[in-house]
Amino acid sequence: MNLFDYLIPFLLALGLLILVHELGHYLIARLCGVKVLRFSIGFGRPLVRWTAGADSTEWALAAFPLGGYVKMLDEREGAVAPGELHRAFNRQHVLRRFAIVAAGPLANLLLAVVLYWGLFVGGTQELKPRLAAAEASTIAALAGVQEGDLVLEVDDEPVRSWPELRWALLQHALDAREVKLRVRTLADVETDRHIDLSGTHIEDGERDVIADLGLKLWRPPIDPVIGKVIDGAAGSRAGLLPGDRFVMLGGKPVTSWVEVVERVREHAGTSLPAEIFRLGKEVSVTLVPDVAEEQGRRVGKIGVAVAEPAAGDDSVFVIVHYGPAEGLGKALKQTWETSTLSLKMIGRMLTGEVSWRNLSGPVTIADYAGQSAKLGLGHYLKFIALISISLGVLNLLPIPVLDGGHLLYYVIEIIKGGPIPERIMEVGQQIGLILLAMLMAFAFYNDINRLISG
Repeated sequence: MNLFDYLIPFLLALGLLILVHELGHYLIARLCGVKVLRFSIGFGRPLVRWTAGADSTEWALAAFPLGGYVKMLDEREGAVAPGELHRAFNRQHVLRRFAIVAAGPLANLLLAVVLYWGLFVGGTQELKPRLAAAEASTIAALAGVQEGDLVLEVDDEPVRSWPELRWALLQHALDAREVKLRVRTLADVETDRHIDLSGTHIEDGERDVIADLGLKLWRPPIDPVIGKVIDGAAGSRAGLLPGDRFVMLGGKPVTSWVEVVERVREHAGTSLPAEIFRLGKEVSVTLVPDVAEEQGRRVGKIGVAVAEPAAGDDSVFVIVHYGPAEGLGKALKQTWETSTLSLKMIGRMLTGEVSWRNLSGPVTIADYAGQSAKLGLGHYLKFIALISISLGVLNLLPIPVLDGGHLLYYVIEIIKGGPIPERIMEVGQQIGLILLAMLMAFAFYNDINRLISG
C-alpha cells in the first residue's frame, strides 16, 4: 500500500468525525435560539467557503484538517447589536450553554451507536472464537486449554466471535482476576477453563495481552503449498513457483504450512535444503532465507505466500448478526463498555499502572485507518466507531480548552450560583493548552517510536 492508501481513509474518517462533532454543537445551538456565525471543518485559512441559511451562516473547509469549530454570536468576541443580544451564547442560561457544549462529544458517541447498530443488524463475517493448543507453561496451558476449544461464554456472557472474546478478556484483564471460559471441545463436550488474570498487567502499548496469556486463534491445518512468489526474494532466487508443495525442509518431512514458516524463520541467512513436489515429480532446491528483524530478533523470510484455503470455511468463520432491537442494545453496550474502558485506561496512565506508550497519535491512527479499510467496509466502520468514541471521551475530560473543561466551569457556575471570574477561566485555558500540547507531543513521540521500531 502507498501513502494515499492510508491518508485517504484517515482523512475521510477524520472529516466525518469532525463534521458529526460540530453538527452536534450547531444543531443544539440553533435549537436553543443561538445565532451561529461560522461552521468550519479545519482551522486556518478557508479553502472553500459559502453562506447559507436565514442567519447567513458561513460554512468553511479550512487548510488544517485536524479539528473544527462552530463560532456563535458572543459579546466576549465582539460587539453584538442590541436586537440580537438574546441570541448571544453568553446570554443563554447555564443549562442551555451546557447542552450546546455537551452536544459535540455526545454526537460522536451517538455516531458510534449508529455504526455498531448497522453492523450488528446487517451482519459481519468474523473469525470463530476457537483456540489453538496452548504453549507449555503459559496461563492458558495451566487452565487446560486444548486444541480446537470453541469459547461459548466468558464469565457467563455469550461470545460469538474472536473479536468479542478478545474484547471480553481485555476488560477482565484490567480487573486482574480469574475468569471462566465455557468451551466446547473438538469431542463436542462442554466444559470450563479457568484463566487466572491476577498477574496480567496492561503496561506496554506494544504487547498483545491475549497472546501473553497463551491464547491464540485456532487455524485449520493448511497444506504446505505455495500460492505466490515475490520477485527478487529468497524463494524466487531459489526457483520456487506457485503450486509447489513442500515435502522436505531442512532434512525433515513437512506436513503443514506452519512447519514451513517455523523452519524458514530459524534459518535466517543460512542454507536450507528443500524437497518440493512439482508437476508430478520431486525437485530439490536450496534456500537461503533473507534476514529480517522482528522485535530485536533475526528471523528468516523467503518471500512466498501460502495458497490459502477458500474463505468461508465453517470451521473458521461465522456470520454474526442480531435483530434490530437486540442489535441496538448491543450497540449501546459496546459504546458504553468502550467508553468506560477508555476512562479506566486514562486513569491508570495517570497513576502509572498503565504505560503512556498506549497513547497513540495521528500517524498510528492513520496506519490503522489504512489497514482497516484494506480489510473491508465492515472493519473500516468499526474503526470509525472506535475513534468516534475516543474523540467523544477525550472531549468530555475536564481539561480547559476541551468541551469537558467548559462543562466543568458550568457545573461550578450552577453550584455557586454565578459565573467563574474571567481571570480564572483565562488561566485555566492556558493550563489546558499546555496539557493538550504535552499530550500531543507524547502521542507524536509514540508514533515516531513505533515507526522506528517497526
